[in-house]
Order: sequence, then structure tokens, then C-alpha cells
Amino acid sequence: MLSLASFTTLLAASATLVSARPVELSKRINQIISASTAQWEQACLAAGGGQRCNPLSVAAFSTLLAAPGPCAQQDAADNMIDLALQLNNNAEMIRLTQIFRQQPRNAPDSLSVLYCQTAPRNQQLQGLFQCQFQGVNDNVFTGNVALGQPGTRPLGVNNLNPLGSCPANPNGKIPDGVQLVTLVNSPGTGTGNGAANPAPAPPASSSAAAPAPTANPPANNNNNNNNNNNNNAGGGNATGFQAQNARDAQALNQQFASLTVGSACTVGQVACLSDGSFAQCPFGTFVATPCAGGTQCMALPLVNSVGTSVTCTTADDAARRFEAAGVSGGATGRQAAAPAPAPAPAPTTPAAPPAGNNNNNNNNNNAGSGNATGFQAQNARNAQALNQQFASLTVGSACTVGQVACLSDGSFAQCPNGTFVSTPCAGGTQCIALPLVNSVGTSVTCTTLDDAARRFQAAGVSGGFNGSQ
Repeated sequence: MLSLASFTTLLAASATLVSARPVELSKRINQIISASTAQWEQACLAAGGGQRCNPLSVAAFSTLLAAPGPCAQQDAADNMIDLALQLNNNAEMIRLTQIFRQQPRNAPDSLSVLYCQTAPRNQQLQGLFQCQFQGVNDNVFTGNVALGQPGTRPLGVNNLNPLGSCPANPNGKIPDGVQLVTLVNSPGTGTGNGAANPAPAPPASSSAAAPAPTANPPANNNNNNNNNNNNNAGGGNATGFQAQNARDAQALNQQFASLTVGSACTVGQVACLSDGSFAQCPFGTFVATPCAGGTQCMALPLVNSVGTSVTCTTADDAARRFEAAGVSGGATGRQAAAPAPAPAPAPTTPAAPPAGNNNNNNNNNNAGSGNATGFQAQNARNAQALNQQFASLTVGSACTVGQVACLSDGSFAQCPNGTFVSTPCAGGTQCIALPLVNSVGTSVTCTTLDDAARRFQAAGVSGGFNGSQ
């Protein structure tokens, strides 16, 4: 039998052991990632970016998750700058991109996030790097990398003071979960705040020349999309970065031919699927958004800088781009002409309607109408019908993989695995189905009520976004 004296001695020893090994607690530091690019997306739409805005916005805010690599956020920002330059060097899009580039990333382990060690493609991003959230450990980075090791200081910065600061917020770190764009108006004094001109093309060996995050190539395939020796891509005798961009795009399109909904991917990637739809990777597997009728998703060569883009376009437009680059073989490098376009009816896949309800039913009596005619008015009525259906959807509602929708609480929803999961919209906005302007169809996005009202009014349809206002 254990004596009282022995028990007392054992208890004291246990207390000493416990006190000598304090428990180290950490907290998950997260944010509403969609809020980081909401203002940029609105500026993009206002600048005429149309259907190109939302895919870039989603791909960008997905890089704030913990899984993407140290340069994923910068790569996404480069793609945002590329579009801003195409839209008449839009200053507001550039400013908001520069701030997004410095937004802190999620830190589920409470460790500082490693810095990208590759220069950006675009001059406007030179010298910019992410701030850190206040709750992270200043001395240990993701992967338990100690301060002072490679990747623990921003590119070209020998002594960051104070730790965790960034050019937009030089006085220190950012409160946990807060969006930098709500705290500052100026992106700070990085080295790229001058004229809106792309930086000179980097050497071929630089990873900065890689395109926006796209699908992982098939197994045993070289991950370097800029491989000059890809024997499957068409070429002719064209030289220069534009021709190489075209060959890289052909190689990507060959890889895309094996991808389907549910294919494994890295969060934040974008790609095309074998059925011609545009794909994003929000949760580790691809989900699809069909392209508008007469178009299909393709990788295309950039014209003014090294790289490729992934977008919905017509077969004729794609053929002209590859021909202009002096590269034969069309979009895949194996054909005389671009492939036939996919017959997708609209650029979004709305939530499944209730039984017996047709999303495009011209006789939907619940949708406002007025006397407007033409495809723009019908787009508005179809959007009203979708918004009526969305009013009954919640997290967990059944759906078909790849669908997008709005939920009754105003959040944006995707269907990765048969039930809806939501992404909250930024403050002051909510998810609404909107009518397209230049082609038949609708889009699903986060926007303000005022913006939505103006769009339905411009289409000549009464009743607001749900037809009953």
C-alpha cells in the first residue's frame, strides 16, 4: 500500500515536472480572404474588365490561405497588374493590387509567413512584400524556419525594422484578421510606384517568368512551363519571347486536355478542363465555370511580357493570337486550326433550380420586366429568376459539383463536393446574380446593392435584382 508520505513525495515530484514543462499554446490566425480583393474586383468591372475580373479576384484571394507557396500571392498580383495595364493602365486597379500584395496571409500555426525570394514581373510590384499579422511569432516562420534563414527576410531587405511591417504599414504588423485595404490608402514606397509599364522580361531561368498559377502538369511532365524543348508543341521557326509564350501556352493546353472536375490541384490554381470550361481550385480539387456560348477556356500567350493567361475566348481569336506569335499548330500545337468552341450557354453554372423551374424561362411571372426587349433585358430577367432561387439556399444545400450560387445570407457559394460551401463577401457587398452586358448570360459575384440596381435599370427591367422590389 502506498503510504501518505510516499504519495506526498510523488505528488510534489509531479508538480515539479508539470511546472518545468509549460504547455505552449498557439492560435489560428485567419481572415475573410474574399475581402482582400473585393474593391479591386469592383474597380476592374468599372474599368471594363468584364468576365476577366472575378476569376483573377478569386485566384488572388485564395493565395492568402496557408497552403500556397511564398510567391503565390506575388504571382497573383502580377496577373492583376497585367489586366490593369491592358485596361488603359488603370491607376485604381494598380493601387489596390499593390495593397493586396502586402496583405498578411493566414497563419494557422501562429508562425510568420515566409517571404518570396523572386522579383515580380511588373515594375509596379517591385519592393513590395506582405505584412505579418500581430499574433505571429516574429522569430519562427512557416516550417519552423528560424529568423535569419533564407526566406525570413523580404527580397533585397537586410534588416526589416520593425519586424512584420511592410511598405504600406511601415510602423509594424497588422491586427489579426484585418484587411490592410481598410487601414491604408497608399501602398507605400516600394520601388515600383512609378509609371505603369511592365518590367523588362526576366531571364528564362527565372521563376518570375512563370505564368499565373495554373494546373499542375501530369505526372512525369516537366513542371517548367517555359521549357524550350517541348517537342509536342508546334513552333515553326519563330523566335523571341512572344513565340516562346505561344509554345508555353500550347504546352499548357496539352496538359489541360487531361483535367476534369475533381482533378487534384493546389489551392489558388486556375486551368481549363477537357470539356472547355474554366476551372478554379478553391479546396484542393478543380471546380468548373462554363464559358459563354461560342467560347471555350484556353491558355493564351501574352503579347507585351513573358507569360501566359488562362481565359475564355473564341477559337478564331485564339488562332489569330498563335498565328501572330509566329507559331504553328494552333492552341495545342497539334492542329491546323483552333478547336471548335464548347456550346456552354453562359459563363456561370447557377445553383440547381427547384423541380420544374427553368432558369431561362422567359415566362417567369415572378421576375420584374417592364416592356424591355432584347438579350440584355432577358439576361436581367434570368438573373432575377436566379436571385429568387438563391433566396432558399444555405450552407449545406445540395448542388452539382462545379456550381456557383449566392446563399440566402448574401455570401458567395461554390459546390466542391455535392453541397454548397460559402465565402463571405466584403463589407458593404453581397452576392447577387447580374445580367451580362455584351453577350447572352448572367454572372454571379459580390457587389453593392446600388451597383446591382444600376445594372438592372440599365437593362430596362423593373423590380430590382430579385424582380420584387
